[in-house]
Amino acid sequence: MSTDAADCVIVAGRRTPFGRFGGSLRALRIPELASVAIRAALVDAGLEPDAVDELVLGVNLPGSDRSIARQALLQSGIPESRNAFTIDRACCSSLTAVALASRAVRSGDADWVVAGGAENLSRVPYFLEDMRFGHRLGAITLTDQLVISCPHTGTPRAVQAAREASLHGIGRAEQDEWAVRSHALHLEAAARGVFAEEIASVDLARFGGSGVVATDESPRKTTLEALAKLPTVYDSESVTAGNAPGLSTGASALLLTSRRAARRRGLSPLATIEAHARVSDHPDKIASVPAKAARVVLGRAGLGLDAIDLIEINEAFAAMPLVSTKLLGAGDPAAIEALRRKTNANGGAIAVGHPTGATGGRLLLTAALELRRRGGGRALVTMCGGIGEGEAFVLRVDRD
Repeated sequence: MSTDAADCVIVAGRRTPFGRFGGSLRALRIPELASVAIRAALVDAGLEPDAVDELVLGVNLPGSDRSIARQALLQSGIPESRNAFTIDRACCSSLTAVALASRAVRSGDADWVVAGGAENLSRVPYFLEDMRFGHRLGAITLTDQLVISCPHTGTPRAVQAAREASLHGIGRAEQDEWAVRSHALHLEAAARGVFAEEIASVDLARFGGSGVVATDESPRKTTLEALAKLPTVYDSESVTAGNAPGLSTGASALLLTSRRAARRRGLSPLATIEAHARVSDHPDKIASVPAKAARVVLGRAGLGLDAIDLIEINEAFAAMPLVSTKLLGAGDPAAIEALRRKTNANGGAIAVGHPTGATGGRLLLTAALELRRRGGGRALVTMCGGIGEGEAFVLRVDRD
């Protein structure tokens, strides 16, 4: 067991509402989004910005912007003498940011670190490449980064997810059922006020607009009949716009420190980071790599799946939780069903959206807050990202 000094704890966290593609948050720059979540997390902890030693921010598609973490730090009121750096590990970016922040805390390099991620997929520009030195003959082609394909193989992500789902005997109907579940659970949780302590409202007047965005924009009531009518995308076998998340906008931020430093400030930890794992696999294995990461992190924590009370598996597509729980359940129907009952208890990215750089931070925050509502326990958080990459955490919330 770690000592108090080595323990890394999360003491506060917030996220913005997750906006739909072209929605109310579309005009905000990534550092502006990030600053909303960062400021709210600091306020929740009662920590002044000048106590922060470092900021680590995950961003996957920065568009034409640069030095985004540094900009977010300054917009959050953190002193200019503090350091910030931006991390890109595709969808795992904010989990990687939290892992690096935890490492800084455990090593003693920093006492207080803000980590998370931000993304605005509505602002991703078209690229006009090979024009710097002129273009003489032929058509000029704009490149759209939002045609989401693996940059190594060129295969659309939807095709990769559908192929791996098929390999494990998971078809379109099962993926649609999971999507309906995701929306229903999210709407039920929202009706109970579950997300009130998670979401920091965005006052658009701060950024030259008008109005306040206080809730997620993508969740909706849907049915299996409605989803069954949707065409598949990118000529995939089973992935549709209905069983995958939209292109989203949002930010997440977590405040990390040691247990000892939290105690000095009179702060109670929200959650303890018990273990972290980072893995990689074949670029096509995006649906199974969360299971691989889960096995590694559980091994490092010295735990079995029976010790886990909640599971968060990012719904980059419905295939991810379906394939990964099937693998973790070792093909046993009863074990698989038990795992799925624990997974994404308040819905997932299919409902809430998937601003790629920010989602990992949301998963950690959602898991920690839900454990606290339940009186404590352990959560497994795992997701895929990039070119066959995966990342996972085990969190513990102490029992009442």
